[in-house]
Amino acid sequence: MRRLLAFVRLFAVGVSVALSTAAFGSPVNNRPIIGILTQEVSNKDMAKLGKTYIPASYVKYVESGGSRVMPIRLNQSLAEYEKIFKSINGMLFIGGSVNLETSDYARAARAFYRLALEANDAGDYFPVWGTCMGFQLLTVLVAGHNLLSNTTAENLALPLNLTTEAPSSRMFEGFSAELLKALSQENITGNFHHYGVTEKDFRGNEKLETFFSILSTNVAENGAEFVSTMEGRKYPFYGVQWHPEVNRFQWDPKLQFPHSKNAVRVSSLLAEFFVNEARKSLHHFIKRKEETAALIYNYTPVYVGNFTGYEQCYFF
Repeated sequence: MRRLLAFVRLFAVGVSVALSTAAFGSPVNNRPIIGILTQEVSNKDMAKLGKTYIPASYVKYVESGGSRVMPIRLNQSLAEYEKIFKSINGMLFIGGSVNLETSDYARAARAFYRLALEANDAGDYFPVWGTCMGFQLLTVLVAGHNLLSNTTAENLALPLNLTTEAPSSRMFEGFSAELLKALSQENITGNFHHYGVTEKDFRGNEKLETFFSILSTNVAENGAEFVSTMEGRKYPFYGVQWHPEVNRFQWDPKLQFPHSKNAVRVSSLLAEFFVNEARKSLHHFIKRKEETAALIYNYTPVYVGNFTGYEQCYFF
């Protein structure tokens, strides 16, 4: 009887895997893990709590899309980053404020960017997402130098000026016509930046223009038109100059965090989209014990809402 039950369980697992594979046309990883790169603390009050951090809103954003999170520390060796890369299924570069060429954050990001390029070139699907400063970082990595200029849009909720490429993009393929219309007409995207890449500079750089499609632009407080959403033409690399995670997970009443029904839906769909991209990666930890020890669940977030715009942060 025990052998029969074991066979039934094994058969059920096999059917589940087969159905998952058949539905998507290729193997699917339904236990994805997305790495979030920590960044240096610049706030003096936060410095009392740790040297590097991750805002909890990014963690919740990824988890809400159906993925687990691994915090990735700075100043590790390339061999360590290569081992991590083979264990995770996507990478998120978060917003913040560090030097995009010389900081420890930039050096670590550069290593994962190169690994992701090599993997995708070899047919090993691996998505990368950059939000705000992470968006800016991707432009620096692709262009080979810093093209940022003053495109201040600080504490502003804006609609997106969608390009003709947006409706057929991968990023927005799950959006209804009504939601795309709302995205282009309602103040759904939260902007908290001083720098960005103007559309003119973006299109004038052959590497950027070849690598990314521009899905939207916006106008800064000084009148400069900057690129606000992009996706890789060949690679599963994505960037938003705005913050989709704040729509559901940040609540400071002094800050323009969009919380409307459509704003929340946009955030939900983008989180699900990126996690679904990560499902296409079959990377995994060799040992379950190592996987368990690597996850964000081993850390406790700290309340920082009394001195930052975040509700909670993880410190390392």
